[in-house]
Amino acid sequence: MNERITHNVRGDEAGTRLDILLGQLDILPSRSAAQRLLAGGNVRVNGEIATKRHITRAGERIDVYPAPAEECTLEAEDIPLDIRFEDEHLIVLSKQADLVVHPARGHSTGTLVHALLGHTGDLGTQQGDERPGIVHRLDKDTSGLMMVAKDDETQIALSEALKIRSVERRYVTLVHGYIAPDTSIIDAPLARHPKDRLRMAVSDHPDAKQAVSTLRVLERFNAGRYDDGYTLVECKLYTGRTHQIRVHMQYIKHPVVGDPLYGRNHPRAELGLGRQFLHAYRIAFDHPITGERIDLTDALPADLAGPLRSLEPESLGRTAAGDEVLPIVLPPDA
Repeated sequence: MNERITHNVRGDEAGTRLDILLGQLDILPSRSAAQRLLAGGNVRVNGEIATKRHITRAGERIDVYPAPAEECTLEAEDIPLDIRFEDEHLIVLSKQADLVVHPARGHSTGTLVHALLGHTGDLGTQQGDERPGIVHRLDKDTSGLMMVAKDDETQIALSEALKIRSVERRYVTLVHGYIAPDTSIIDAPLARHPKDRLRMAVSDHPDAKQAVSTLRVLERFNAGRYDDGYTLVECKLYTGRTHQIRVHMQYIKHPVVGDPLYGRNHPRAELGLGRQFLHAYRIAFDHPITGERIDLTDALPADLAGPLRSLEPESLGRTAAGDEVLPIVLPPDA
């Protein structure tokens, strides 16, 4: 068989039908793709071929053998882009949720890269053939602001600016529980999870990479009948590791609301969200060619603004940082 993907069923995932769980974990692009592999005998539970109706139990080992990789052909596609700044050198856009940044297993078409090719024929080539123009990325279900380079010089310069931490990236996230300090810093290195290759984890392994996030509390919300309250937080990244904010928030016992991989997976506490509540609302940097200061903000999309509005009756009050940030991410007409 082909390369194997392994996932160990956690306690909060037990009782979920196998095809549904596979779709939720992003092991495969969709539930229907999971069902096709299950029908072909390409999924095993504890070494035995499984069916889609299998109900998972905590501790079970799921082995997925993907179909042979699709040949990736980068062709322009007509996918709408929400562009906030553009000149001959670079683009800053607001990526919508459910859009994969570049081709990967199960996502050979319909990515941001395909959309960019449909928008412009000029993109930097320094990240390889499958990542033209890409400087950094957002998770599939994270929305918000991203930079894209139209030429190699700009792509190299922006990548270097990220390395020396001269690009300011701020996110807003809603997390479970009550965070008491108004400000805090998380300095916890990350590595691939030792038992689940789909996940990252805080680690002291020699290969772990430094990961630093700072937090500012924006607003706290009182606990309801089925939850332990919520805190709205601004996160500033000093490093850009895979899943950094999501893993750091889980590490301090305040997982991101709606996060299917690191969250609590408790539907009564997730406010009806279909994805993690994580949005890249601000990016600021010096234009590498012109020297112009680019400083852009992006309000919450409707699928995040609605659930946040629903919490207003439970608000315990905004902090000073909340008075600064919330008019940007949740304006009165949102």
